[in-house]
Amino acid sequence: MKKPKLSLKEIINMSVGFLGIQFGFALQNGNASAILQNFGADVEHLSWFWLAAPLTGMIIQPIIGHYSDQTWGKLGRRRPYFLTGAILACIALIFMPNSAILANYFAPVMVGAVILMFMDASFNVSMEPFRALVADNLPEEQTTEGFSIQTMLIGVGAVVGSFLPYVLKNWFGISGSAPVGQVADNVIYSFYIGAIVFMAAILWTIFTTKEYSPVERKAFGYPDESNHNSSFLDIFTDIGNIPKVMLQLGVVQFFSWFALFSMWVFTAPAIAHHVFGTAIDDHSSTAFREAGDWNGVMFSVYNFVAMLFALALPVISKKIGRKKTHAFSLICGGIGLISLYFAPNKEYLLLGMVGVGMAWASILAMPYAILSSHIPMHKMGIYMGIFNFFITFPQIVSGFIGGPIVKNLYNSNAIYAVVFGGICMLIAAASVVLIKDNK
Repeated sequence: MKKPKLSLKEIINMSVGFLGIQFGFALQNGNASAILQNFGADVEHLSWFWLAAPLTGMIIQPIIGHYSDQTWGKLGRRRPYFLTGAILACIALIFMPNSAILANYFAPVMVGAVILMFMDASFNVSMEPFRALVADNLPEEQTTEGFSIQTMLIGVGAVVGSFLPYVLKNWFGISGSAPVGQVADNVIYSFYIGAIVFMAAILWTIFTTKEYSPVERKAFGYPDESNHNSSFLDIFTDIGNIPKVMLQLGVVQFFSWFALFSMWVFTAPAIAHHVFGTAIDDHSSTAFREAGDWNGVMFSVYNFVAMLFALALPVISKKIGRKKTHAFSLICGGIGLISLYFAPNKEYLLLGMVGVGMAWASILAMPYAILSSHIPMHKMGIYMGIFNFFITFPQIVSGFIGGPIVKNLYNSNAIYAVVFGGICMLIAAASVVLIKDNK
């Protein structure tokens, strides 16, 4: 028996929760560096603080994937993890910009770093099962469409989340300035709104999406799941048996995510100094805060482009194949990042983000579409979680070496870290040739 095709509405409902997750990620990506600098972090230390995100993802996602494969209850298989992660993430979103309230007990920058780690761990609890849910519910001929629609909704959440602080300040008159060591009101309110959107989106998916029961899954050809005797140690067995195509994709993922991590960490200080003309050690001037707001606008642009380009990915991949589609998109992203160095003004920066958006759409869709065609149906959760290693490991490497390189090699000028990220994305495009996608 074959899984039935789902309607467009059903596919959208299934991924609305990811819109909320990406809304939260966008607020984190666009504002966390500036928040930590407001609390006293130096630019060369930012990548170390950001290590919390990939480290928690590397540990949590395989575990969540393993146990979600074994779960079945009133809420289903994946949905209990959506809800748990959403509750924890909302708490973190509320506390992140308010880290200074604990200044009498701990250094605000350390409180912010701990909350950043907690927030990213919560995002990962919610995020990992969404990848598996698409593969669970869709027949193989709809997986590229499913991951592309998921990417489109990710783009919607990321556009609004990235743009929100700028909108609150410039359209609604909410203050964008604050004393040294404090976060501006427009950023604080953005995080509050983010918590509400995150929870609402997750609940939407929970209440509108069904999951196939173990009996239905057995009819589709899955192994009998009536007895869940799998142990925690089976994770390591599964790691030892990962499909060959995952290793091939891993090379591409390494350079792609090394580039993305460099962009997320260093773009705000890079444009503050390189385009807005602030001093390298300036963390609180009006120009620095304007650069932080513009960084959010830039991120909203690349996410908006990703949202639109995601809709074209199924059409393009049918014409030229999934590998060529991914390589082309990564080339556009690499050129986009490198072009930021040549920006004569802040508006020009948005043009570079168009290429980044095309790469981002493909990174969120094509590797998963390829991978889902090559892994066992009943191991979808664990292998999607293990695949996260190829996302987190390059970020960890970048996090450890990025700060010292910026300080000692680039003389604390972060724009060169962004340019090197563009070069890495071009290497990722060249590495696509390694993938053997026969599906």
